[in-house]
Amino acid sequence: MISDEELYRQYISGDETGLDELMKKYGDPLTLYINGYLHDVHEAEDLMIEAFSYLFTKKPRIRDGGFKAYLYKTARHMALRHKSRQRLSFNLDDLTEEPDGQILVEEVVQTKERDQILHFCMDELNPDYRESLYLTYFEGMSYLQAAEVMGKSVKQITNTVYRGKERLRGLLEREGITNVEP
Repeated sequence: MISDEELYRQYISGDETGLDELMKKYGDPLTLYINGYLHDVHEAEDLMIEAFSYLFTKKPRIRDGGFKAYLYKTARHMALRHKSRQRLSFNLDDLTEEPDGQILVEEVVQTKERDQILHFCMDELNPDYRESLYLTYFEGMSYLQAAEVMGKSVKQITNTVYRGKERLRGLLEREGITNVEP
């Protein structure tokens, strides 16, 4: 499997397939992430394209393993600038995906109910807790990558994720979900 950085360098050296692969991989998740700030999927799509455009016109040097964090950080800054006149908070309302058609109906209902409870509880969290948990668990970023995106130190992210998990666990238990993993 070719790394993100190799695909990026491939595009920089003139091969368009690098760009295609990166946009396929990160287009939808990045749009959903931006939409957490903007609450407007069409604006989020525009900013996603703008974030990719910025990367591919400015051609910054990106260290190995840093492409995803750099892309998300760029998108985050664009979203913050876009909404600079309004109070910002990261929101998970629009971050649901369509279930696979092969899943049994009752499993979909149970999963959907559980997801709704999770989103409800996540909305009650401090915005920093919510965003750090989203980046590390939903996007699979390392603490270092999440720190780069949020403009914090790794120690701050470690503490924020820990506190966010503890708070989320309490909220989920309050809603009747008791088999929460640490």
